[in-house]
Amino acid sequence: MSNQYMSSRTLLRWLWQGYLRHHVGLLAIAVFFMLVEGASVGGLSYMMQPMFDLVFVNGSSDALLWVSLAFFGIFVMRGISSVTQKVILATINQRSEAHMRTDMLDRLIHQDASFHQIHPPGFLIQRVQSDVAAINQVWQAIITGSGRDVAQLIAVLAVAISVDWRWTAIMLIGVPLLVLPLSIVQRYVRKKASQARDLGAVQATRLDEVFHGIVPIKLNRLEDYQSNRYRAATTAFVRAQIRAAFGTSSTSGMVDLMAGLGVMCVIMFGGREIIEGDKTVGEFMSFFTAIGLAFDPMRRLASIMGVWQTAAAAMERIKELMDAPITLVSPEHPQPAPTGLPEIRLDKVNLSYGEAHILRDLSLVAEAGKTTALVGASGAGKSTIFNLLTRLVDPQEGDVTINGVAVGDMEIGDLRNLFSVVTQDALLFDETLKENVLLGRTDVSDERLAEVLDAAHVSDFLHKMPDGLETRVGPRGSALSGGQRQRVVIARAILRDTPILLLDEATSALDAQSEKVVQKALEALAGGRTTIVIAHRLSTIRSADKIIVMERGRVMDSGRHDELLERGGIYADLYRLQFQDGMTVIDTEGVSAQLSRSVERDANERAGLLRRFARRLFG
Repeated sequence: MSNQYMSSRTLLRWLWQGYLRHHVGLLAIAVFFMLVEGASVGGLSYMMQPMFDLVFVNGSSDALLWVSLAFFGIFVMRGISSVTQKVILATINQRSEAHMRTDMLDRLIHQDASFHQIHPPGFLIQRVQSDVAAINQVWQAIITGSGRDVAQLIAVLAVAISVDWRWTAIMLIGVPLLVLPLSIVQRYVRKKASQARDLGAVQATRLDEVFHGIVPIKLNRLEDYQSNRYRAATTAFVRAQIRAAFGTSSTSGMVDLMAGLGVMCVIMFGGREIIEGDKTVGEFMSFFTAIGLAFDPMRRLASIMGVWQTAAAAMERIKELMDAPITLVSPEHPQPAPTGLPEIRLDKVNLSYGEAHILRDLSLVAEAGKTTALVGASGAGKSTIFNLLTRLVDPQEGDVTINGVAVGDMEIGDLRNLFSVVTQDALLFDETLKENVLLGRTDVSDERLAEVLDAAHVSDFLHKMPDGLETRVGPRGSALSGGQRQRVVIARAILRDTPILLLDEATSALDAQSEKVVQKALEALAGGRTTIVIAHRLSTIRSADKIIVMERGRVMDSGRHDELLERGGIYADLYRLQFQDGMTVIDTEGVSAQLSRSVERDANERAGLLRRFARRLFG
């Protein structure tokens, strides 16, 4: 096998040690019944000789009864053994599959943010769902093959040898000829199965993108474009699957060719012995029944190699994901999280993603119990500060501390328990409204929940919900409006009751009426907490205790609203761009701009203001 693939021994050891060894007792029972089922087939072929020679040829009435009872007993034993081992294997299959899937989710959900940036959701869904199913199919086929099929093959070959070892040797004359072709087919199937797995992940990614972006797709008339992309991925996937199936099926065809060659030789050799009276018809029928019953297990055992290559391709990808290191982990000896109102400090922090410098020697302080706002153009590094504070990423240089304790010195769970985060993308799950607030907590009384809903203004629209708190909010909260989703997220934050609040443009996507309600809830939430706000609408941060102006990963200015206006500079230009002389820009990053201009305003003056602002922001 090519060196680019993991060895079969490595993959089987991983599968056994991780999952199957937990079911070793049930596996042993299943294998026992497989051996019984396989041996019963040998018994059937063995009984052909007395049936023909004693009953049909000699006409013995005494032999008729015991031969009939022997056949009945063999079939009863075979039926019981077959049902028992299949039920046991199905039990092990479902349990190990569930175990593997939950293990994978647990591992992937704890991976770093950088891991999920390069592994799209569709790719990971394909690994967790389809690849795990493929693996469990193959180990069941391998165990069945090594148990029932091997036992059946040994039993019928023993019967064949007992009749005539020379006939058996002639029958198996083609086996050595299969070694080289099967090894070539094995590598071919592994390659095509690997391609099919990758293309299956592409399909899943395409579907994930389509269903999560269905509204933009419709608004931009991208239905045909997205359908064509998925159709191309599906066509390539089908082509790879067909080629892999061809390779797997060809192994059974090779066994048939070998068997046909053997049967021809045995008939030519053994037929002459029967004609000459050296062998009886019963012996010949017993031999050929045994050989005929050997074909099916031989085909299944040969096809297992192809099935194994298909599963090995899936297993490699799963093992790679499970072995991927988690770099952002808690320290071996963590310090306790600070208590009281926290002061947040970043000191000479540098952070880069490859060649892109995100933060450059950045220093800032968010004072305890006060509101600090971050403003600046897209790419200035504002959201990166949130990621540093919550340890979604670590800086290459500099210190990030909370009340003097470095965030990297705390246990990650304790660190994140310090924060409540409200963003413009209100993440809701397809559960009830109540569950989206509680998120699994069972220690919240009805009185406390009612207080939280009132404080977040969720109660304002709760009476409109058909089932009240038990109303399902739909995928990603699609059954609620933007303002309603934001209020549910704020209710979560109030319930968490953490000392630090992070707000990432929590009202930017709302209409004026919803923004007013949500802003009121946010102001109540920020009371008595250290709050950091990312804002593009300057109207939402006029009352901030400190405004920090950022540009290209650096702090360019800081102060209160009035101080920054008096000094001029980037913030003053930004403010005039939004509010001066009737001009209103809703989003300073230009994402959604609405401009109402006064008829008397001189066009040249406006253009000059925009050019001056652009030079300051983007150099």
